[in-house]
Amino acid sequence: EAEDRVPDEAVAAMREIGSFGWSIPEEYGGSGLTSEELALAFIELTQCSVAYRVVGATNAGIGSECLIQDGTDEQKSRYLPRLATGELLGCLALTEPEAGSDATAQQTTAVQQDDGSYVLNGMKRYITLAPIADLFTVFARTDGRARGAGGITAFVVERGTPGLTTSDSTPKMGQEGAPIGEVYLKDCHVPADAVVGAVGEGFRTVMKTLNKQRINLAALSTGPAIRMLDEAVRYTLERKQGGRPIAEYQLIQGMLAECKVDIESTRALILETARKRDRGEDVQMDVSLCKYLATEMCCRVADRVVQIFGGQGYVKGRGIERFYRDVRAARIYEGTSQIHLLNIARNLLKQAG
Repeated sequence: EAEDRVPDEAVAAMREIGSFGWSIPEEYGGSGLTSEELALAFIELTQCSVAYRVVGATNAGIGSECLIQDGTDEQKSRYLPRLATGELLGCLALTEPEAGSDATAQQTTAVQQDDGSYVLNGMKRYITLAPIADLFTVFARTDGRARGAGGITAFVVERGTPGLTTSDSTPKMGQEGAPIGEVYLKDCHVPADAVVGAVGEGFRTVMKTLNKQRINLAALSTGPAIRMLDEAVRYTLERKQGGRPIAEYQLIQGMLAECKVDIESTRALILETARKRDRGEDVQMDVSLCKYLATEMCCRVADRVVQIFGGQGYVKGRGIERFYRDVRAARIYEGTSQIHLLNIARNLLKQAG
């Protein structure tokens, strides 16, 4: 954690189990997991360090999904096999200083040239893996007259492209080893075939990606909760107060039971939503339900587990305070809890109408 780095041997182990390519179609070297299988895999993987999944599984989520959804055959053939093996690390460059919860407020521009190429200018902020990524899915406004979601286009840009640079890792509360940073685009020239999907339809592409990723993120928030509860149960059996294990005290038992109820109810919703998506059903509201429930649940579990550990939960050494810090970000990225409540309410009212 102090070095802000996932150990090489852990990355190698994740390559060996194929986590980088879990969601990438088999024809491009991945595992082609269904939504349900992917959720189950992520629940298992994230019972280790939260940072591991960012490095070892982002390619199985937002690092590749735009290409899977709307990439050309040539783009898929060029990039997906290398993303599946972990040779390339992908990232999604959407967020900007003025485009957070309102992701349509893009100020990065892409101006088409006479030869069909584009020149990108702008800056992206808080981009997961930006300091170490090899491949960037960048969103920019190609139609300055359009407002909102209209006129935004997705581009795939390789590191090393002149005009694209990144910052160092931004210090943060938790998830060290999973760097975030800024992406700078200054007169960055990309060819016409760098466009992912249709020109001006980039926001549709990213929403298709995020609808799947929100199931993934819900699963990714459930694994740490399971791990923390396992740690808490073991601790209550070994820690003694008043001459007996604290597991015998009913208030401690109540907190453990609340964690178990939270975890199992969340897991059930995630897997049912994943099955619905695999059946081709509309899950637009369901994914917000999953993302909201799971990320809020994980933070509740973290808080209870710190309380159960007491002083041992607050100080460094047992790893509980680290989980507490690591999971907090999940309620912010890929749609804050408040944005998902609005999505849920909007879909409820739409159904009623």
